[in-house]
Amino acid sequence: MALPNELRSILSQNGGTVTTAQANAVGVSNERLRLLVKAGELERVTFGVYVSPDDFVDKMYATQLRRQKAVFSHETALFLHDLTDRDPLGYTVTVPTGYNATRLRADGCKVFTIKRELHEIGVTVLSTMFGHTVTAYDMERTICDCMRSRNQMDIAVVTDAIKRYSRRKDKNLNSLMRMADMFNVAKPLRSYMEVLL
Repeated sequence: MALPNELRSILSQNGGTVTTAQANAVGVSNERLRLLVKAGELERVTFGVYVSPDDFVDKMYATQLRRQKAVFSHETALFLHDLTDRDPLGYTVTVPTGYNATRLRADGCKVFTIKRELHEIGVTVLSTMFGHTVTAYDMERTICDCMRSRNQMDIAVVTDAIKRYSRRKDKNLNSLMRMADMFNVAKPLRSYMEVLL
């Protein structure tokens, strides 16, 4: 069974990735997708996300396609911002309170929840190492999240991230302190910054 041209086009535009919704929109049924997987023309990465078998799977991008509300945060955002050398084994995401995170956890993600009104603060778009764009928190929000969750994270990673942040030319200390006040971490963050700066 050959790959339909419409799917081929979507795959080339999306770096070898296609969702069930995108396939359905161009007239490719779920059953046809299943048959294409069986024929070896596509590989199913996760529920509703398929890739071309000759492409490397960008799992971060696949996770984002499947779960639009999930924002990469904590260790994963540190990695995307080059504030840590540790390659995340599993991804860390933040979702709004009330979001059903069962599938995210089943996919191996570490999930944090936050009030809906705080979920979108500091959201930015970053590139994965495969060049796909995903949503993550900006550096300042990420530092604040790490401070809020420092008891659930490796403290050496948090300290190293703050050191790296303090050396960055693109840091925004005013924004950092505003967010630190908003997320109630201004006091511990000041202690860290005073030692490092």
